[in-house]
Amino acid sequence: MTYLAPILVGVVYALVMSLIREPHRRRFNAIMVAGAGAAYLSGGGLGGWEFLATAAITYVAYLGLESWTFIGIAWLMHTAWDVVHHAKGNPIIPFAHDSSLGCAICDPVIALWCFRGGPSLIDFVRGRVGPTRSERAQDVGSGRVRSS
Repeated sequence: MTYLAPILVGVVYALVMSLIREPHRRRFNAIMVAGAGAAYLSGGGLGGWEFLATAAITYVAYLGLESWTFIGIAWLMHTAWDVVHHAKGNPIIPFAHDSSLGCAICDPVIALWCFRGGPSLIDFVRGRVGPTRSERAQDVGSGRVRSS
């Protein structure tokens, strides 16, 4: 469960983010990864390096306001910082020893989703079972009716 739960958290994150329409989804995710980059600041386990890492991740997240690729890179930067904290024994959640390890497993799942352009997983699933939201909108606009 130590390894499976973080993967599921990453997938659930992408599913929940799929509820936000573009371009707001991309911008919201840039803000989320910038916040994640600052998550270790209060612990201060690596001293001044915490500020440097936060600044670097925040800058790349800023670039992510216009690019899913940079958001993915920022998530991978956070992953690297998670690994350092896990190895040092200074977890992101002080009372949960393996929390940084879990974060280091979850973040690359989110990064992969970002590298794919942060697609709506809900629309992906609907596409497998039926028409997507945009296809339904086109049908309504053109007067066509799809049978289910």
